[in-house]
Amino acid sequence: MDKGILTKIKQGFDTFSPSEKKVGQYILENPEETIGLSIMELSKKCNTSEATVIRFCRTLNLKGYQELKLAISIDLTKNKENKRIIHEVIDADDSPEMILAKISAGSIKAIEDTQNVLSTEALEKAIEAIDNARRIYIFSAGASSVVALDAKYKFMRINIPVEMYFDNHMQLTTSVHVTEKDVAIGISNSGKTKDVLQALSIAKNKGATTIGITQYGKSPICNVSDILLFTANVENNFRSGAMASRIAQLNIIDSIFIGVACKRYDEVIEHLKATREVVEDKQF
Repeated sequence: MDKGILTKIKQGFDTFSPSEKKVGQYILENPEETIGLSIMELSKKCNTSEATVIRFCRTLNLKGYQELKLAISIDLTKNKENKRIIHEVIDADDSPEMILAKISAGSIKAIEDTQNVLSTEALEKAIEAIDNARRIYIFSAGASSVVALDAKYKFMRINIPVEMYFDNHMQLTTSVHVTEKDVAIGISNSGKTKDVLQALSIAKNKGATTIGITQYGKSPICNVSDILLFTANVENNFRSGAMASRIAQLNIIDSIFIGVACKRYDEVIEHLKATREVVEDKQF
């Protein structure tokens, strides 16, 4: 059963067709009423056709309308059980205490919403691909490069070869050397970063397994990614949305890293021990 369906509708709303938006808007505003409606009744209330409702379900990777209603019902039950976290817009007059509270709430919400939109099947495929890869190439730009660098450090510590450069020209140069034995990861919150798309596209054409880490919804990076790992779409003022998105991306990287590490447990323990010892020796 699909998880966090209401979150998925919110996250993907801007990528829906105009008729699908009508269905999505009605469901978000009337979730409890929706689960009691037939497909004909819902289509009339949305001023659309039954076919549109069916397409809407397929857009959400659901088998049909009954599965949509069941997913909404489960979501409503969970929302009642969980304590609601309110992420307010940061105000210029906020105290440090209030800023900390709001940033923390935003980060928590970004992680929780990402857990709802991220496919565990896709995560499993990403872990498997990286575990079997000869080398990893990571393409990124701007704030996403901080996440890429974190991934590089993590995988290097367990002896997985990684290529990651801040310079976009270097990324393009290395992308032409990718082979079918490699994995290329593109990190772009918008899914539209030109340099990342170009490098990832080259890697895909070279036969590499490509992984896209991006916010939930349809975007150009989806067309060049074999595996898609979605994060929540968090927007706010003072770039706090970008901050929360970075936290969500880091959470995915950590999940991949631990997943690969578990597959290589004995080997990884030795690598981590060796790298820890050499760093500790450097301190004296």
